[in-house]
Amino acid sequence: MLDLTLKNTTNSRRDFLRIGALGLGGLTLPGLIRAEAAKGVGNSHKSVIMIYLTGGPPHQDMIDLKPNAPVDIRGEFAPISTNVPGIQLSELMPKTAAMMDRFTAIRTLVGSDGRHSSFQCVTGHRFANQPQGGWPELGAILSKVHGPVVPEIPATLDLSMHMEHLPYNLPGAGFLGQAHAPFQPSGSGKTDMVLPEVLVNRFDDRRELLSGLDAIKRNLDRSGFPDQVDSFTQQALDVLTSSKLADALDLEQEDPAIRARYGEDDPEILSYSAKGYQAINSKFLLARRLVEAGARCVTVSWADFDWHGENFSRGKKVIPKLDEGITALVSDLHERGMQDDVTVVIWGEFGRTPKINEKAGRDHWTNTAMALLACGGMNNGQVIGATNKYAEHPIDRPVDYNEVFSTIYHNLGILPDQVTLKDLTGRPRYLQPDYQPIAELKS
Repeated sequence: MLDLTLKNTTNSRRDFLRIGALGLGGLTLPGLIRAEAAKGVGNSHKSVIMIYLTGGPPHQDMIDLKPNAPVDIRGEFAPISTNVPGIQLSELMPKTAAMMDRFTAIRTLVGSDGRHSSFQCVTGHRFANQPQGGWPELGAILSKVHGPVVPEIPATLDLSMHMEHLPYNLPGAGFLGQAHAPFQPSGSGKTDMVLPEVLVNRFDDRRELLSGLDAIKRNLDRSGFPDQVDSFTQQALDVLTSSKLADALDLEQEDPAIRARYGEDDPEILSYSAKGYQAINSKFLLARRLVEAGARCVTVSWADFDWHGENFSRGKKVIPKLDEGITALVSDLHERGMQDDVTVVIWGEFGRTPKINEKAGRDHWTNTAMALLACGGMNNGQVIGATNKYAEHPIDRPVDYNEVFSTIYHNLGILPDQVTLKDLTGRPRYLQPDYQPIAELKS
């Protein structure tokens, strides 16, 4: 087997592309390409960046503050005005407030499964009563329905780090099979692509990386492909020797001013960050670079919001960092003319209790949660829904998780109540048969 290791340095950390077996239960890269060959590629490059806020963000400390509530409910943070009259956000989110016209805040997200898991946020389905093999996550569906935009860039990528609480990690391709699983270029995903003959220490910088790639490509051009290597293997080798994916993942190619706008990475933002709950803002920039290069779906799990204690001291560290990263991403997409083609979704699995506990924390709350949406050609610059005076439950316009997914599919040019995918028993499954896109977001 061809052997190659790609090493990409980004500031103080290194991401790896280890190429060959792809860590997909024995499925090789040629096998993956062969499995995808029958898929039709869409005519337009619509994409989604999904930012999963691990653990359940506190809606009443971010986008639904209640300054007139008792102190044990309203907490420490004050609301501030935004550039959209009548809309207020947390004082910890001044950058988002300054460009609220490019966001939509959903204050009445309902239908939470109540599970501490990424499952509902990335599949759009509840965990119970799954079909055999399990529901596939969004990126896997896009891989199946549309396929890759360009062969050198995977249709779906997961930039999340491996997290100690396993349900926080993405569930994968479900009944669609490993051919549609997201590619993981960093963290634990470095085991996805393994070609062991070229030593890692040979690639100490980008110049050596490209020299190594060029040498392999020249050797293949001179010697040709072995007779037993089919067209899918040749395509796989073309992927490996192309610089497109490595270029997209190489932040050293980015304008330093743009990189600075996203803010510094903070792998120690929380005392338990070693478990994988880190604030790596550069992954928002990587997500933009990847969709620009051809990815259809990029998912990023970011930090942690399961603050049963120290809600406010942790919020002061984490929420401003998120504010910095998401506004840089949305500004970047607008400046590049990508605002109509890329849908940005920012949310978690549930909300937090209105009443603050004895540890100055907020506990799990499924009656209402929050989401921020941006770009996607949507009618942004609004708040959808209203909660009661204590942010306990919706009193106007509840929005189901499934409605958000229907909106995402709509933005991607997919009719979720008409498109079906066959599960492992051969039964056709509609993507979202019972929910329509959010009417308020139609432009």
